[in-house]
Amino acid sequence: MEKPKRSIVIKGLKITVITFCTLLLMMFLFPIVFPGKIAQEVKGFANDKLEGELNFSEANLSFFNHFPSLTLTLKNFKLNGSAPYKNETLISANEIAFGINVKSLIFDSQVKIDKIFLSNALMNVRVNEKGEANYNVYVSEDEKPSKDNSNTSLKLEKIDIRNSRLVYNDKSTKILIDAKGFNYIGKGDLDQSIFDIYTEAEIDSLNLTYDKETYLKNKRIKADLITKINTNSLAFVFQQNNLKINKLPVQFTGKFDFLKNGYDMDFKIDSKDSRLNDFFTALPPEYVTWLEKTKVKGSTDLALYLKGQYIASEHKSPDMGFNMKIRDGEIEYKNAPFPVSNIFLNFDTKLPGLNPENVEVTLDSLFFNVGKDYMKAIVKSKGLKKPTINANIQASLDLKKLDQAFGFENMTLKGLLKMNVKANGVYDKSKSIFPITNGTFNLKNVTVQTQYYPHPIQNINVLASVTNGNGTFKQTKVIINPASFVFEGKPIYLKASFQDFDDVAYDVKAKGSVDVAKVYKVFSRKGLDVKGFIKADVAFQGKQSDATNGNYSKLNNRGTLELRKIKTTSEYLPKPFVIDAGLFTFNQDKMNFSNFLASYGKSDFKMNGYLQNVINFVLSDAAILKGKFNLISNYINVDEFMSGATTNTEATSTAKQTVPKTETGVVVIPPNFDLQFVANAAKVDFDELNLENAKGDMSIAQGKMTLKNTGFNIIGAPVNMDIVYGSETPTKAFFDFKIKANNFDIKRAYDEIKMFREMASAAEKAQGKVSLDYKVGGKLDGNMQPIYPSLTGGGTLSVKEVKMKGFRMFGAVSDKTHTDAIRNPDVTKVDIKTTIKNNIITIERFKFKFAGFRPRIEGTTSFDGQLNIKMRLGLPPLGIIGIPLTVTGTKDAPKVKLGKKGEDIEEKEYIDNANHVDPIPPTATPVVPN
Repeated sequence: MEKPKRSIVIKGLKITVITFCTLLLMMFLFPIVFPGKIAQEVKGFANDKLEGELNFSEANLSFFNHFPSLTLTLKNFKLNGSAPYKNETLISANEIAFGINVKSLIFDSQVKIDKIFLSNALMNVRVNEKGEANYNVYVSEDEKPSKDNSNTSLKLEKIDIRNSRLVYNDKSTKILIDAKGFNYIGKGDLDQSIFDIYTEAEIDSLNLTYDKETYLKNKRIKADLITKINTNSLAFVFQQNNLKINKLPVQFTGKFDFLKNGYDMDFKIDSKDSRLNDFFTALPPEYVTWLEKTKVKGSTDLALYLKGQYIASEHKSPDMGFNMKIRDGEIEYKNAPFPVSNIFLNFDTKLPGLNPENVEVTLDSLFFNVGKDYMKAIVKSKGLKKPTINANIQASLDLKKLDQAFGFENMTLKGLLKMNVKANGVYDKSKSIFPITNGTFNLKNVTVQTQYYPHPIQNINVLASVTNGNGTFKQTKVIINPASFVFEGKPIYLKASFQDFDDVAYDVKAKGSVDVAKVYKVFSRKGLDVKGFIKADVAFQGKQSDATNGNYSKLNNRGTLELRKIKTTSEYLPKPFVIDAGLFTFNQDKMNFSNFLASYGKSDFKMNGYLQNVINFVLSDAAILKGKFNLISNYINVDEFMSGATTNTEATSTAKQTVPKTETGVVVIPPNFDLQFVANAAKVDFDELNLENAKGDMSIAQGKMTLKNTGFNIIGAPVNMDIVYGSETPTKAFFDFKIKANNFDIKRAYDEIKMFREMASAAEKAQGKVSLDYKVGGKLDGNMQPIYPSLTGGGTLSVKEVKMKGFRMFGAVSDKTHTDAIRNPDVTKVDIKTTIKNNIITIERFKFKFAGFRPRIEGTTSFDGQLNIKMRLGLPPLGIIGIPLTVTGTKDAPKVKLGKKGEDIEEKEYIDNANHVDPIPPTATPVVPN
């Protein structure tokens, strides 16, 4: 009996060993038998189905790379994205492996890819402002019929991604996701049109940014997800999604649909009855460091939703809301003498349509204790520009105890805070409505010390109150009595009161000096540099109406203000304006400037003079700031004053595509200035135009800048001009320009002045002296360039002695008449009068003579180069007999024929409205007939 049993065991072992060896042998031989077919089929499939450029260094077939799957592995794999990102990487990886279905390969002779393995990869997903993405590289059957007879198909059952990085940069939604250490396994019937995908994912470090604000940073994520995907309608339903952000458990459900021109979404993220301690682990790293030294107790509920359509072209955005509750919270940092206890919070905020103007904030309750100290608050607010407010805030806190309990990083606080504020009503400046308010705010002997600066701001004392009895501006009263602090041994003192906001009665006294750079270092933030010095000894007392009505005897405004190295910014200017040094003396409604030195970019200014109506200008949006100055500058760069607008316009068009052009913006003139300047600038640069010794009278008033009797030298010639300029929008302006220039060198003008090269492109080889007396007005686009159909004007170009070399028109006439003397004529003492309207330059009849010939010319030309010139070529000796000619075509390709009949040039009338696109040729430049 034992022998047969032993024989059966031995036989079984033999069969097992033989089977194992056979399978092992097949695994080695299979890739050798089929490599050419599989590689060829996959390559053909990739060429047929992928539009992006694909590269890899080598390919091999094996069972052992991702056992037991048979995989075709591509080394150093790189796939570029779809338009408009064809030259940028979509996916790069050390290796990518395609799992091959062995059954289909053996029995059906088909290469069926059912798995994808990706390792050490970069997945770089990008979407531009128009919603165009780089991931549209897979060509479906509907888009592009197959060009070959490939038996390869993509029917995925598994996606396996290991140790990779995913970057999703969507400029249309302003969302940036950067996931490092990305590990993902997805399983499901991915070849079906509707299927469920089961996902396990881990991310070592996740960063999430929305509109340049970071919401998640270096967060560890673990997720188990079930997602239903409909590939027909590109819809995703997130059925069951359990996430962990560090230690905080989160449930994520909802749906996401791709629309033709946007997205439709309904997301909900919540975490119910979670530990408050776990919530802090999901915050940025600095809070996690703080948490290691802190005892945190209590529970929290969190909920975030995002619901609605995002369609950029229709200005549609989803609604967003956030809710947070804290119960029985307690925070104790490093065994503080008193913890922050009894923390209770009900917070809710809504943002309909992601529009900040409609924001709703409800702090239904906030309460906590620090020993016997307390803070409690109820705040409800709706709207931003005209908010409805209901608030009740009370606090009595020893800031030292609060600091010890919370453990504020990098800061030490001391002193007392008391606050009692009640407010109820609407704030609407246009209707002079103010919430009914009764509130006091008191800081007593407060000290602020940070690690950024060795000395504290100390002895901070503030006693302030706000009262309003009936909800109107008239009944509003704000009193600061006093506010003071000491820094670096120097005291700062302020006492102020403001009553009746319809006609503000003010009484302000301020005295002290402060080094702004040192104060800022106390609250320093990396990457920012703030400098400056302020010294004040001022007193302002009076009523706004007295300043407005000129009752200056009723005002009592006096004192001095000294500024050094102070940066100021304005919505009208893209760069900061730096006050290098300035001493200001206040006397009633005037603010006198003495040796005021300032810089803006590369430009410098020195001014003496005064501003008037300063107090009224500060207190009222409608007030006009008046002033007179003498201005001296060594250098002014006008280009730096462009507003910096970034509107995209269609600049050039071809049959295939339109190339967007970014507008830099026009120089914006503030509407509430009435300033007069006597200016003297040694050098002024504007759009490659270099002016020297510029002098003139300049005024800025009613949103316009006016230059009168302005003289300067350019290319060695004296020029006088008058200019009126005004900004209509940040990307459109108007101008009226009058210029008189005597005897300037036409060759130097072409070589050194960009504007002249564009307006007189035919003068490239001309030589001699000309004078100009011209007036033109019109509109400027967002790049401060003229909108040619808008231009109107006229004037005279006086030719003193010019050699007309290389003018194509004269060359064409020479060829047509077989008269070589006409090709490069010398022209002397000729006045050419022209007018401009509707994109057409009309040339009045003028005559000149050279080499015995007496030409007579008149006609029209356009800013986009078209010609309709009539010419009579008077023959020697007296020009009595003449040949009638017409010149048509373009300035670059003129057509000359005998006779008087030309070809009319179509006028282009300018229509001035914001939605109109002017019919300006993309290469339009003004021309002089050539």
